Amino acid sequence: MALLFPLLTLLVLCSYGPVGSLGCDLPQNSVLLSRKIFDTLDQMKRISPLLCLKDRRDFQFPREIVNSSQFHKVQAMSVLHLILQQISNLFHTMHSSAAWNMTLLNELHTGLHQQLKDVKTCLVPVMGEEESVLATEDPTLNLKKYFQGIRLYLEEKKYSDCAWEIVRVEIMRAFSSIAKLHEKITRKDGDLASS
Repeated sequence: MALLFPLLTLLVLCSYGPVGSLGCDLPQNSVLLSRKIFDTLDQMKRISPLLCLKDRRDFQFPREIVNSSQFHKVQAMSVLHLILQQISNLFHTMHSSAAWNMTLLNELHTGLHQQLKDVKTCLVPVMGEEESVLATEDPTLNLKKYFQGIRLYLEEKKYSDCAWEIVRVEIMRAFSSIAKLHEKITRKDGDLASS
């Protein structure tokens, strides 16, 4: 639950920050929806992480994405979209269906789908304006490697209960990390390179 505040902060900032100045406002229920997603991830806990200490892994979330001072708004929204998409993909597999309570898994799928829809709605109108920025710097490559590492880990651990628990906790950390990126976005309107 301690990670809930950064996630809620992220969505409030995204709803009322510079993304709104791009002519796109996330729906008012985004904060409630994100809280529900986070609560669902928390409720999905089936075993104590203490039982899985031997399975722990540092997936090395690409913190440079969060800490970069060279980001533009489009890149930030693109990163947010990619994170939500990758999380959705992780929890939309046959193996995840076997690992989790189906009611909670369906709630997570529904929440992630709605968040993706909302972010994509904001991302599409501005992509044409700043495509050259994304073409020269693609901050998503390391993020894709990060999620690939998670998928390989699950495969290596044969999708065990402990492996899924470690991944569930890691996904909650990833959600909290992107809140920092959105704090940076709200400091400057437009280009973050001057922050």
